Amino acid sequence: MNRTTEETGVHELPSRVGKLLDSGRRLALVAAHHDEGAVRVVYLFVSGPPDTRTELHVRLDPDRPSVPSLAQLSFPAGRFEREMRDLHGVVPRDHPLPHRLVRHFHWPRGWYPMRPDAGAAPPFGAQEGPYPFLAVEGDGVYEIPVGPVHAGLIEPGHFRFSVVGETIIRLKARLWFVHKGIEKLFEGRTPDGGMRLAERVSGDTAVGHGLAYCLAVEEAYGVEVPQEAGRARALLLELERLHNHVTDLGALCNDVGHSVLNSHALRVREQLLRLAETTTGHRLLRGGVVPGGARLAAVPDPAVFAQLAADVREITGLALGHATVRDRFAGTAALGADAARDLGCLGYVARASGLDADARFGHPFTAEGCPEEPVTQSSGDVLARFLVRAREAQASLDLAGRLAAGLQPGDLTVPLPRRPAGTAGTGIVEGWRGAITTRVEVTPDGTLSRVKPVDPSFFNWPALPVALADTIVPDFPLANKSFNLSYAGNDL
Repeated sequence: MNRTTEETGVHELPSRVGKLLDSGRRLALVAAHHDEGAVRVVYLFVSGPPDTRTELHVRLDPDRPSVPSLAQLSFPAGRFEREMRDLHGVVPRDHPLPHRLVRHFHWPRGWYPMRPDAGAAPPFGAQEGPYPFLAVEGDGVYEIPVGPVHAGLIEPGHFRFSVVGETIIRLKARLWFVHKGIEKLFEGRTPDGGMRLAERVSGDTAVGHGLAYCLAVEEAYGVEVPQEAGRARALLLELERLHNHVTDLGALCNDVGHSVLNSHALRVREQLLRLAETTTGHRLLRGGVVPGGARLAAVPDPAVFAQLAADVREITGLALGHATVRDRFAGTAALGADAARDLGCLGYVARASGLDADARFGHPFTAEGCPEEPVTQSSGDVLARFLVRAREAQASLDLAGRLAAGLQPGDLTVPLPRRPAGTAGTGIVEGWRGAITTRVEVTPDGTLSRVKPVDPSFFNWPALPVALADTIVPDFPLANKSFNLSYAGNDL
């Protein structure tokens, strides 16, 4: 890994960031820190292969912290800046979208929950005003508000459609109804205590978020885990990718009326969840990845993956052989490569639009954790996102079989030292939705002073309204499921 840390001044920040972006780096994370006597902002830029990470540290006046906005250089930077302003009170000067992002309008003005002097949450007050949705006007234009409360077991989000007939002219997604203060909850915990929280950042991504956290902690402590532990971690990561991808394959079929295929996929999903419980003791694979390594209660028989691969091929073949399914998938909610690149999309959303973003290749944590090659499609529509999932599932089944062969169950860990070797660490993992980045800072006595996790959904949510332009309203559930973004992972 090639890692550098640089101190830069506020005025030099835009030019330095511009050079990093022009060199092919992507902005993976922005985190504000409240040091004694200063506010410090960390910008993490990454690229790979080879695995390259550059941190820029900017120190600000603690009484009036502000930074020049980078929104004109990077769309993700603009969103990180709005999040940082809402939670830390750091003002992005000349930001093109100055209204709130995280804090809804009933949150008290002037209260920034991540500041050390924030205190207990004050009572919510009256709305400061209506959320500034952009009104689309013209003959035949009307609005359809959806949410934030939805039918079924789905998290809250508000979607405001501007529509002519059935065609969506504009969609605005309003999130952060489930903000939980996770970053604050990490403060003061031990590495083991932080792990319990990391696994729960987004419940369907326990391995991805837990592993990114562990890699960050291990870097801070100067710990290298055993090779077998790296192999076990890679196996668990693919098991998590599999049960989520298979679930989505069935759900996408269900959204176009093919409920029989959904039932078939749910049968395979249940097999994978039972396999997960046998392997780690938990159906969502919690407890398998731990700081210092991995713990396996059992190792799956590689032959199981061959049978599961046949089931996934059957589901995919039946779906794509059905004219109605293919017709509904093809051309629906297409996201072009340029838009995906400009928005900073990750994971299968990016790969379905022709971008080969995959942290297993760019930021490997073990030499054995990569499939043969990234799976990409070019059309960027629902069909492309279905195909990427289906082919990634096949690649994961092949990889999981190879990883399981010769792997032994047991405690594959090394203890963390009593004191960390450094002050900070970063973990990057290709979770099933895309790259997860977690940065930690630790105190000399080994407690967590700051943890910043970034779920790929933070990058991918803005792409959904872009893909839905000129899509009809009845296709919104299908398009939304093809993205399948995490509310919890976004709304930390």
